[in-house]
Amino acid sequence: MNIEFRFLQKAINDKNYISFTYEDKSYKNIKAIKIDEQNIIHCDNGLFEFEKIKKLQILKNKF
Repeated sequence: MNIEFRFLQKAINDKNYISFTYEDKSYKNIKAIKIDEQNIIHCDNGLFEFEKIKKLQILKNKF
């Protein structure tokens, strides 16, 4: 388990917004709701595979 995955889990528990790049598209101020067993992140904008996420940022803003 890498450090980005741990930060993402903490962001979900603390209800922080996240920003990241996914398949060459930039996503900002996304609400991450949960991570399932297959490492798929459920967000308000859809489903994302954790392995394809790059430049993950945990934002200070909460929802």
